[in-house]
Amino acid sequence: MLVAERRSRILAAVRRGGAATIVDLAAELGVSAMTVRRDLDVLADDGLIEKVRGGATSGLAPEAGRRGFEARTRRNLAEKRAIARRAAELVEPGMAVGLSGGTSAWVLAQELRSVPELTIVTNSLPVAEQFRRPDRADEPYTQSVVLTGGVRTPSDALVGPVAVRALEHLHCDLVFLGVHGVDLQAGLTTTNLLEAETDRALVAAGREAVVLADHGKWGVVGLTTILDLHEIDRFITDDGLAPEAQAALREQVGELWVVPVGDDAGTDDSGADGPGAEVLLGASVIETDADAR
Repeated sequence: MLVAERRSRILAAVRRGGAATIVDLAAELGVSAMTVRRDLDVLADDGLIEKVRGGATSGLAPEAGRRGFEARTRRNLAEKRAIARRAAELVEPGMAVGLSGGTSAWVLAQELRSVPELTIVTNSLPVAEQFRRPDRADEPYTQSVVLTGGVRTPSDALVGPVAVRALEHLHCDLVFLGVHGVDLQAGLTTTNLLEAETDRALVAAGREAVVLADHGKWGVVGLTTILDLHEIDRFITDDGLAPEAQAALREQVGELWVVPVGDDAGTDDSGADGPGAEVLLGASVIETDADAR
């Protein structure tokens, strides 16, 4: 049984019953309790379940999704920041830039806050927060955030048919996509079916699709495929990716950038508040207020 299939069955069992024990899950799947514990750790980090003593429940506390997002941000943070700095070199003032949900896009958003006159198209509330209205009226930012509507995931991304319909009428110069996993056969994958549909619509809205994926994503297969590798214009990763994986990617994607991870990479993952201007949600325009968060 593939890891993705096993975790999907665990998630289904927890949601079906509202809770499940490690002992019952191990017996149902024919694996060890340690294997189940590791799978529960990953699902909890992704904000899909809440891990409790002896098992897991489907009833997430309000802050559970945020905890999962923060935990994923800390994974390979130096690599994500190196990738983000390289990706930011593609962005010029005045561009319309699409940013997907996920921690890699969130780290890139921090790099883009200093680029003037951007229009940011995103389905991620944490990404949008990076471009909120500045505290000082004299800040020289004119950035906008265009939020699609949709079903809210535990990690605060908006997905589903409403988001897809909104994206069908938008046009971006560049789209940056973070992913759950990258595999030579499965392509770019995610654990959420609605997220895959929304990500495909976001990519379709851009003239160029750029994938941000640290080396830890290689060989990971989520429940569903977003895109095949040959559909990607540019793939940015770090030099922790094995040479054979780099060679395989070069044969599939339009262009591969492998970024060295220097010792000067920062360690602050707090995500300082950033500036922004308008937030467009569906067809309405809402002036954001930094104090309202």
